[in-house]
Amino acid sequence: QVQLAESGGGLVQAGGSLRLSCVASGSDVNFSAMGWYRQAPGKQREMVATANIYGEINYLDTVKGRATVSMDRAKNAVYFELNSLTPEDTAVYFCNAKLWRTLRGWTTYWGQGTQVTVSS
Repeated sequence: QVQLAESGGGLVQAGGSLRLSCVASGSDVNFSAMGWYRQAPGKQREMVATANIYGEINYLDTVKGRATVSMDRAKNAVYFELNSLTPEDTAVYFCNAKLWRTLRGWTTYWGQGTQVTVSS
């Protein structure tokens, strides 16, 4: 069984920064991609930042220039830093990991979510 352990959420002032960490445990697997999604009240879940084993990185348009995501394949971990926070960044942030296995196809794993609240 794979579990994604998230940390780093909490309350932060506008203009500040946050750093989220996600580490997989419970299984010896090598994820193809890991990243972060977020969901604000009344809104759809959206991709914030992703990284894959080929070095490809993608960011949500509204966080470009403020965000950094990195994946450590050996540790099955992903780290996310977001600077210049605004109240619009308030959301539950979910760690995401994708695994490809022969004859099984893709499997997606989610963390339980960590609340990030940005006060103005």
